[in-house]
Amino acid sequence: MTRSAIVIGAGITGVAAAEWLRRAGVSVTLVDRILPGRPDQASYGNAGLLARCAVIPISEPGLIFKAPRMLLDRNSPLFLKWGYLPRLLPWLLPFLRNTAPARHRPIVQALAALTSDSVDQHLALARGTPAESYIRQGDYAYYYRSRRDFAHEAAEISLRRAAGFDPVELDREALHARDPHLSDAYNFAALYPDHGWLTSPGGYVAALAEHFMAEGGNFVQGEVADLAEGRVSLLGGREITADRIILTAGAWSARLARKLGMKARLESERGYHLFLQGPSHMPANPFIVSDAKFVVTPMEDGLRCAGIVEFGGLDAPPSRAPFNLLRKRIREVYPDLTWQSESEWMGHRPSTPDSLPHLGPIPGAPGIIAAFGGQHVGLTIGPKLGRIAADLACGGQPNLPLAPYDPGRFG
Repeated sequence: MTRSAIVIGAGITGVAAAEWLRRAGVSVTLVDRILPGRPDQASYGNAGLLARCAVIPISEPGLIFKAPRMLLDRNSPLFLKWGYLPRLLPWLLPFLRNTAPARHRPIVQALAALTSDSVDQHLALARGTPAESYIRQGDYAYYYRSRRDFAHEAAEISLRRAAGFDPVELDREALHARDPHLSDAYNFAALYPDHGWLTSPGGYVAALAEHFMAEGGNFVQGEVADLAEGRVSLLGGREITADRIILTAGAWSARLARKLGMKARLESERGYHLFLQGPSHMPANPFIVSDAKFVVTPMEDGLRCAGIVEFGGLDAPPSRAPFNLLRKRIREVYPDLTWQSESEWMGHRPSTPDSLPHLGPIPGAPGIIAAFGGQHVGLTIGPKLGRIAADLACGGQPNLPLAPYDPGRFG
């Protein structure tokens, strides 16, 4: 019987795991060097989507041919710090292998199993807590320049339909009636009902953590130096012991997993956002700009423009070009948009070569449960990953087949 547990990492997955363990009667200690909901957490700066239909991995077929052109295009949402390329190769080569069509569909199915009930999972976690007030439900849209551009994505749309997401098509008149400030450059949309978003991702995670602590959960602010089954050592010499440990440290998880002999094959996809405070207008619901690959989300006090993929590791400072591109792109979408002030953010998406998280007991250390690697859907699937990890730590067997997420799959 599990009486005590340590959760390493206080992003959305870690806070969810800690709260579900607490509700199961387990004595829980949540550990992170950063307070939950603060800007240094990846959960703080994402697009805020509960993206049920986000079942298409970034390792899409044909990307191996598109990527070189994208890297040379200043208007492309893909960036690379070229000096980092040698360190990226051990991740990049298996990633490119996963762009093969035969590998693509199983990955889509495994992603759909995690994302499809994401709104319900967030509601189950937040209901009756102050965090519930941050959740909104409604449509999520893909904006296209033309119906032809929509048709060019037929393969992806077919996969979404197979996963149960059938879009409502909006022509120019219907789209501009819904979003009257939209540029004339965008004339078609695909609308996916029954989605959700957060009005403040950082505030949401902080509220969940505060509820966890108010109800008896323990939070320790500190950096993990070492871990083994039943034991976590912090910088400074403090040691914490427990029956089970759950590792949910996002992009930093690989460094800790290596201490256990686990080859995580985890890379940081550096994500950027531009937050526009006091905008002159906001859309009624979030949308993704299909050609520019960034999301626009209405939030508390402003509009978040989030997207961009940059490979450059965990330690390099933010680049200027992604911010400038987001600023350029939002003006292409809303030519007459004005705002009072703005803020910039860069964070680290923990991504695996197959776009699937590590979820389950770590090989050679079954008392430690991995739950990290949420890539572009980390916020979306965080509550479900945390809930499954908590069930596993308590000896449960989730209904979801866990083989696609096996923490030992990379050797």
